Amino acid sequence: MIPLLTTPLPLLLVVALGAYLLGSIPFGIVIARALGLGDLRKIGSGNIGATNVLRTGNKFAAFLTLVLDAGKGAIAVLIARFAVGEDAAQVAAGASFLGHVFPVFLRFRGGKGVATFLGTLLALSFPVGLAACATWLAVALVLRISSLSALVAAGLSPVWMWVLGTERMILLGIALAALIFIRHHANITRLIAGTEPRIGRKPPVEPQ
Repeated sequence: MIPLLTTPLPLLLVVALGAYLLGSIPFGIVIARALGLGDLRKIGSGNIGATNVLRTGNKFAAFLTLVLDAGKGAIAVLIARFAVGEDAAQVAAGASFLGHVFPVFLRFRGGKGVATFLGTLLALSFPVGLAACATWLAVALVLRISSLSALVAAGLSPVWMWVLGTERMILLGIALAALIFIRHHANITRLIAGTEPRIGRKPPVEPQ
């Protein structure tokens, strides 16, 4: 379950810094402003991710945000793997995710990390990432609740890692899934209360 760390620590720190800065780019805010949709932090839930961009009514902007938020995690992993090694790829995955959730460019008040999480999984292990994406999609199609889809996909990701033979990713998977659950604390409260909005409906405004 523990990844093999063979790369010198100073180099891993450089990888982590670069991946964190890449993950910190708030593509949702950039796209919303570029397309004249306003300040995303003052729309819907105030979140900077694709789900909240969709609430502007601009599906193209939401799609771009989804792709770029997932892409920055995937790119960080692929560059680290190519330039350094597999241990650096896992470090890059964790750092890019932290960058999205706690971005330095937004005073450490970022998104919930679901798209970036899925992007890192696809790059680390395509079968695991595909299984996680399929889990999200299945729950979304049946229950129409984005947050629940994210929680189930994140919670099952370590299981997919074990089933698909990528045990050395499990520790990272558990850590990132735990952060996703923490970031969804308000959603979990509403899910328990039965007040969580379904996909396509406007949610109550929540603090970042």
